[in-house]
Amino acid sequence: MKTLYRLTASSLIALCVTSPAVAQDETSEPEIVVTGEGLEPALSNIVYSTVEIDRDVIVSSGSGRIEDVLSGVAGFQQFRRSDSRSSNPTAQGVTLRALGGNATSRALVLLDGVPIADPFFGYIPLSSISPDTLSNIRVTRGGGSGPFGAGALAGTIELESAGPATLGNATASLLVNDREETELSGAVAQKLGGGFAVVSGRWDRGQGFFTAPDDQRVPASARAAFDSWQVGLRTVAPLSSDVELQARVSAFDEGRNLRLDGADSNHEGQDASIRIVGRGDWQFDALAYVQARNFNNVIISSTRFVQVLDQRNTPSTGLGGKIELRPPVAEGHDIRIGTDYRRSDGELQEDAFSAFTGNLTESRRAGGVNSNLGFFLEDDWSIGPIVLTGGLRADHTRIEDGFFRAVNPDGSLVSETIAPDRSDWAVSWRAGGTVNAARGLSLRAAAYTGLRLPTLNELYRPFVVFPVVTQANAELENERLEGFELGFDWQPSRDVALSLTAFDNRVKDAIANVTLQPNLRQRQNLPAIDAQGIEGTLALAFGTVSLDVSLAYTDATIDGEEASIALDGNRPPQTPDLAASATLAWEPSQGVRLAGTLRHVSSQFEDDQETDILSAATTLNLFAQVPLSDNVSIIARAENVFDETIVTRNSNGAIDLGVPRTVWFGVQIGL
Repeated sequence: MKTLYRLTASSLIALCVTSPAVAQDETSEPEIVVTGEGLEPALSNIVYSTVEIDRDVIVSSGSGRIEDVLSGVAGFQQFRRSDSRSSNPTAQGVTLRALGGNATSRALVLLDGVPIADPFFGYIPLSSISPDTLSNIRVTRGGGSGPFGAGALAGTIELESAGPATLGNATASLLVNDREETELSGAVAQKLGGGFAVVSGRWDRGQGFFTAPDDQRVPASARAAFDSWQVGLRTVAPLSSDVELQARVSAFDEGRNLRLDGADSNHEGQDASIRIVGRGDWQFDALAYVQARNFNNVIISSTRFVQVLDQRNTPSTGLGGKIELRPPVAEGHDIRIGTDYRRSDGELQEDAFSAFTGNLTESRRAGGVNSNLGFFLEDDWSIGPIVLTGGLRADHTRIEDGFFRAVNPDGSLVSETIAPDRSDWAVSWRAGGTVNAARGLSLRAAAYTGLRLPTLNELYRPFVVFPVVTQANAELENERLEGFELGFDWQPSRDVALSLTAFDNRVKDAIANVTLQPNLRQRQNLPAIDAQGIEGTLALAFGTVSLDVSLAYTDATIDGEEASIALDGNRPPQTPDLAASATLAWEPSQGVRLAGTLRHVSSQFEDDQETDILSAATTLNLFAQVPLSDNVSIIARAENVFDETIVTRNSNGAIDLGVPRTVWFGVQIGL
C-alpha cells in the first residue's frame, strides 16, 4: 500500500523471544507455518483515533531514526525537538495531543506487545529501535483501558517487528554522511521448520554537530558525538496447530556528549520476553518480560567548565506480564478479559563536586519500587453497521521503599527523606461507537479515562541543567485523564482516505517542573492540563504517486483557577499549538522510491513562566532508493535540507540547536 495511513483496524504483530524453533521430520504431518503475530487487533480500534504507518514509510525517512518516522503522525511529540543522537537520553519522553511533559512519556510505547519505557526514568530508548526491523506501526491517540492500559494517558504506540516474509533471508545497509558519520544495520532471517528466527543489529557512530550556536561557543564547547549499537534475536515456534511460542532477547548501549567537553552520558539495556499465543476457539495471549537498564551522566558547569555532578550509576529493573483471554461467549460479541502486572525498581548513585576546588562535596543515593496490578474487561459488540465498545479496568498501584539520602565526604548525613509506602485502587473506563453512515463514511465517538504513575525519577531524583536545579517530590500523586472525542473516517475510493477528529482531554494532577525561584524548580502536581484540538490525516494516491498529510492543532492550557496558582492559563512547556507534516512519494517501478517530507512545528515555551521561547521551525527531509540489481540498491537521504535553525533548548538565552543540514549516501543489499 502506497499511502502513509490506513484508517482501518489491522493486525497486531507481537514480538517475543526465545527457544529454538521446532523442526519437523519430513515424514511428519504437514508443516505448520506461524507468523509471529499476536491476536487480531480488537475491533474497537476503528472506534478510536487510530493511525497506521506502513513499512515503506518506516524505512524511508530522511534521518533513519524512529522518532522521525513517528513525527509524521499528527499529535506525536517528543519532550524536546532534538533527535536521539543529540539529546540527553532522559529527555526522550514522548506524548500525543500536546498534553505536555517533563521528559517522562505520557504515551505508552509497546514493541511487539512489551512496554519499553525505561523502568526508572520513563523515557523511551529511541536509539535501541531500528526502523529497518519493523513491519508496521499503529498509533492510537487518547486514553484507554485494556492490556497494559496504565500509562496510556495520551495514547498508545504499537511497534510491530518484521519476519522473513518482509525481511527476506538477509538484508544489510551502510550509509555515510557529510560529517563522516556512519550507520550500519543488518538482519538475517531464517525459517526453521514451521517457525523462524531473526537476528538483527545496528551500529551508529559519529562526531556529531555543535549544538551551541556560533556566538555561544567557548573553548570547552563540544560536538554532540554519539556511538551506539543494538542487537536482537527473535524466534517463533509452533507448539500446536493453533498455538505458537514467541521469544526475544536484545541488548543496546549508547554513549553521547552534550554541548561541553566531558558532558558525557551513557545508557544501556538488556531485555527479554516470552509470549504464547493461542488462536483456537478460546483465544489467549500470555506474555512475560524482564528489563535491565543503567544510565550515567556527567554535568559540566556552564561557567567554569568543570565537572560539578557525576551521576555515575542508575541501575534499574523492570518486569511484568499479561494474560488475555477471548472466550467465544456470544454471537457478535468480541470479549477480552485479563490481567497485567508491571514492577519497576531502581536506584540513583551520584557525586557532587565543587566548581571552584573540584573536591567532592556530597554523595547521594535515591530510589524506590513502583508496581501496578491491573484487571480489565472489554466487549466489542457488532450490530449490523454499528460497532459499540466498552471497557472497564481496575488498577492497584503501589509506591514503596522510596528514599533520598545525601552525605558529606566524611559520611555525615546532610539530608534524608524516607517516603512512606502507599497504595491505591483506581478504576478506569472507556466506551464508544462507530456507524457506517454511508458508503466509505463512518462516524465515531468515544469517551475514556486513564492513569499514569509518577516514575521513580520524578519521585526521588533531583537533577541539574546548570545552573537550574530541579527537585524531586516523593509526594507526587498519580495522573488521571478524562477525555472524549468525535470524528469521522471517509474513504470514497481505495486511493483517497480522510480522517478528522476533534478531542477534549484533561489530565488531572499533571506532573510538571514548576518554577519556585529563577534557578530552582520542583516537580509538582498541577491541578490539571486541558487540551482541546483537532487532528486530521489525508492520504491520496495517483497511480505511482502518493501524498500523505497530517495536521494537529491543539489549544492546551494549565488549569489552576481553583487552586489559585500563578500558572493558571499558561500553555504547558514544550507544547506547540500546531504541528503539520506532508510526505510526497513516487514509486515509478519496483524497488524505486523517491520521497520528500515537509514538516512544520509552531513556536513553544521552554518553561512554565512563558519567558523562554523556542521559535517555530519548518524542515524538509528527502529520501531516494534506486536499485542497481535485484539485490543491491543505492540509498540517499537528506535531513533539514533548508538548514533551518531548530532551537531545542532555551534557558535564559543559552540555546541548544537541532540537526543542521545533513546528507547521507550508501548502499543496501538484500538476499
